[in-house]
Amino acid sequence: MERGRIICGLLLWLVSVVRGEDPYIFFTWNVTYGIISPLGVPQQGILINGKFPGPNINSTSNNNLVFNIFNNLDEPLLFTWNGVQHRKNSWQDGVPGTNCPITPGTNYTYRLQVKDQIGSFFYYPSTALHRAAGGFGGLRINSRLLIPVPYHDPEDDYTVLISDWYTKSHTTLKKFLDSGRSIGRPEGVLINGKTAKGDGSDKPMFTMKPGKTYKYRICNVGMKNSLNLRFQGHLMKLVEMEGSHVVQNNYDSLDVHVGGCFSVLITADKDPKDYYIVASTRFSKTVLTGKAIMRYTNGKGAPSPDIPESPLGWAWSLNQFKTFRWNLSASAARPNPQGSYKYSKIDITRTIKLVNSVSRENGKLRYALNGVSHVDPETPLKLAEYFGVSDKVFKYNTIQDEPPADLGASVKIQPNVLNVTHRKFIEIIFENPEKSIQSYHLDGYAFFVVGIEPGTWTPDKRKSYNPFDAVSRHTVQVFPKCWAAILLSTDNVGMWNLRSLTAENMYLGQQLYISIMSPEGSLRDEYNMPDDNLLCGVVKGLPKPPPYT
Repeated sequence: MERGRIICGLLLWLVSVVRGEDPYIFFTWNVTYGIISPLGVPQQGILINGKFPGPNINSTSNNNLVFNIFNNLDEPLLFTWNGVQHRKNSWQDGVPGTNCPITPGTNYTYRLQVKDQIGSFFYYPSTALHRAAGGFGGLRINSRLLIPVPYHDPEDDYTVLISDWYTKSHTTLKKFLDSGRSIGRPEGVLINGKTAKGDGSDKPMFTMKPGKTYKYRICNVGMKNSLNLRFQGHLMKLVEMEGSHVVQNNYDSLDVHVGGCFSVLITADKDPKDYYIVASTRFSKTVLTGKAIMRYTNGKGAPSPDIPESPLGWAWSLNQFKTFRWNLSASAARPNPQGSYKYSKIDITRTIKLVNSVSRENGKLRYALNGVSHVDPETPLKLAEYFGVSDKVFKYNTIQDEPPADLGASVKIQPNVLNVTHRKFIEIIFENPEKSIQSYHLDGYAFFVVGIEPGTWTPDKRKSYNPFDAVSRHTVQVFPKCWAAILLSTDNVGMWNLRSLTAENMYLGQQLYISIMSPEGSLRDEYNMPDDNLLCGVVKGLPKPPPYT
């Protein structure tokens, strides 16, 4: 069977070469349960090809990635690709609003092109609370050789996945939420699925040659907590953030919010020995810390027990955010300067203000946006729309562009879908009246985070926006009692999930879908539904609509 897969892959590769297509990379994933003990407590984990975390995906801009995924769990499964923009192709997004899940004992093949992108991203299972058991991994997209990057090639390129971690199983945590409870606080912090004991028995996670510079790709793949990352005794030079080259400032620590990714350069210019990489929870009463060993190849000596402390308070984190700036002199994933896109000169055609809230409905915890707590229908929203039966599954614009005045009242529990016009330039305001930090992600898009400030948002706050070099990225954090503003061009047709990246908030309704349809129904704007696309719900058995031309 393996020989057959190799031959098939070679044939497809030859076809792509003959046609002059961008290269294809093929992956076969066997997703299973397995016993893992990242905090010393044996528990059921989700493994990909026997690995926890899953395999690191190494690709280059414009590559076609083909994942044949075999679900050998006892539950339906989907994978989503955090930050990969899927141009014209929400069919491959891998969330319940766009895809039917892969049922146990079956397989499905994702096909996505990392078109005109570079940067550090990750993947994870989007169903239930599977992310709490693993199934996540790094996904890097390198720049094509003809597009220079604004720094010298590093000696090596490392992926650092940091996360809070629960020793309770994902099924137990899901039962908590289904019964109306919170999942509570995590029990620890992991770096690439491990944490160093600090007793002299730890093996190095990364090695560095003296005098050489290394690239570390850092992503927070956790469930709940923002994490602060430090490299003991070393400065980090920030060079990339979620697909954008940034102004290269040095930092002794970085706050990485849930879903966020950074790339930093570390130079091995200290005494040759071992050093700790340290990740600590932020904005929590109890500080949890995870460690990993970074070793010089000629090093002698254990790391110092003096762990660098993390900063205090969210104001420090807000001030750090204000230092992040787009590198306007660097090339982008395509051969045109990043600074050619003057976002502040484009007229805003629509402003959508989203306010998160938390309440109890019939004694059960629910999270909402503008008074609507989202639930996924049996029929994925994208399929219902494509087959022309959306009226049987959901209603558009269940929320208004302005939140209701009585957000403290009961929330509506239903699918939450916004209809947004294709090829417009819109503004989305996130306002957070709660005491906890929020982190949001929008599939299929990068957007400009132009402002984060304390208080409530009003139109005159636009005067405080960054009009010049706000970073184009795919996540945004909203601090307690603060607002955040993003600008984006609605140029990617599809059904796209805007969600809280805090796992329990998302699971209990703090998300919505943005439907962007092409009025022409043209392949110029959106790909056809794949022939092998999984069908479920009310569309199962219906004749397929005519393809786009």
